[in-house]
Amino acid sequence: MNIVTRPGALMSFDRLPYEEAWELQRALVEERVADRRPDTLVLLEHEPVFTIGRSGQPAHWKDDEKSLQAAGYPVYHVERGGSVTYHGPGQIVGYPILRLSHFSTGPKGYMQLLEEVLIRTLADWGITGRRTDKLPGVWVGEEIKEKIAAMGVRIAGGVTMHGFALNVNVDLAPFRRIVPCGIAGCRVTSMQAVLDRPLDVSMVRRRIAELFAQVFGLVWTIWVPRRTADSAPVGPEHAANSSRGLVEQSTPTRG
Repeated sequence: MNIVTRPGALMSFDRLPYEEAWELQRALVEERVADRRPDTLVLLEHEPVFTIGRSGQPAHWKDDEKSLQAAGYPVYHVERGGSVTYHGPGQIVGYPILRLSHFSTGPKGYMQLLEEVLIRTLADWGITGRRTDKLPGVWVGEEIKEKIAAMGVRIAGGVTMHGFALNVNVDLAPFRRIVPCGIAGCRVTSMQAVLDRPLDVSMVRRRIAELFAQVFGLVWTIWVPRRTADSAPVGPEHAANSSRGLVEQSTPTRG
């Protein structure tokens, strides 16, 4: 597939509560649909949270929703595809806000491009990631397959939102409270578990950004959180209505 190189915006946060990131996504989608901003990738980590997609069912969590909330986990029903999953520190979450027609592909091809970004990322750390027929995401292992990256997207008005989650150093215990992605018998792993050592999450995040730009044919301009006089970052709740909580950093970067 020939992809024309085009400008893109990269936003990176260390950690962000889910609700704030969800609000940011919706604001960015509105701007992208109106062509007020370029194709954008948001990379971040979340505070511990469970999210339930459109195909989620009560049978997909071992603890019911009220038990999860009582244990201190927020639970959100969201508009992405897929079932229930966990997000937490040490997991890199990517939210691409893209006009899909720019990439000469449909929903299935788009998911394969996301998988390709993560497969290439894992390869840089010596991990062989694989696709599995009819099951989105990236898997490791041969005889016993374990899921190392989950995916769930929404496409509306020709623009994507939600995206992928790559387990780097994330605590895997919360996944035992659910049926991950609604797949019976699904085993979940992380880069740390495969390599038996913790990784620098910021390095993995940078590599994802570089490889995403390569696979999707984008040249990044970096957007950073606007800072107040005391240098505290302004949260993305201020980004609604033209993303005024973010400012452009002038130096473009190519993947």
